[in-house]
Amino acid sequence: MENDAPDGERRRYILRRSIQDYGIGGIWFGFGVFLLIAPKIGFPLAIDDFFRYAFSGIWLLYGGWRIYRGYKKNYFR
Repeated sequence: MENDAPDGERRRYILRRSIQDYGIGGIWFGFGVFLLIAPKIGFPLAIDDFFRYAFSGIWLLYGGWRIYRGYKKNYFR
């Protein structure tokens, strides 16, 4: 019975972290997509295309990484 409590806490922690990684990864990924399509939907940006593509790529990669990390749930290894 003593082993159930830490294991249950660990599972809840892993679930909370994975949900957090999915959510934040989705936000970063969505912002990267928004930067890519902003001029096409009529949203003017005050940055050059090079920087827009560079920041968009960085945010897409980081958002994808957060989503991947939430999927793998590799928090204690």
